Amino acid sequence: QLQLVESGGGLVQAGGSLRVSCAASGRTLSSYTMGWFRQAPGRERAFVAAIRWSGTNTSYADSVKGRFTISRDNAGNTVYLQMDSLKPEDTAVYYCAARRGSVPTNSDREYLSWGQGTQVTVSS
Repeated sequence: QLQLVESGGGLVQAGGSLRVSCAASGRTLSSYTMGWFRQAPGRERAFVAAIRWSGTNTSYADSVKGRFTISRDNAGNTVYLQMDSLKPEDTAVYYCAARRGSVPTNSDREYLSWGQGTQVTVSS
């Protein structure tokens, strides 16, 4: 069974950078499309970014395009989300998720395995 564990969250000032990681165990990530989602207090979970199993195709939410970069290291069974030019509205719990399909979809219903989340707080 695939298990996902996020790490790297924390407190950062607006304009700063942070990289969160998602380490997998139980299965190899190389056959999964991976996604990052986030949930702010009082709001629904929202899509952030996704990457195809091969790393050749990515997708991003409009709100993070040009600021966030998703990448993966299949050999290391890890997925990353590099977050630059952070804004207070990026404050949320960030979750990684995995799906078997090849399309980096933004629908959370397509992802079957989820991590426990890591808190990212951006101060103004």
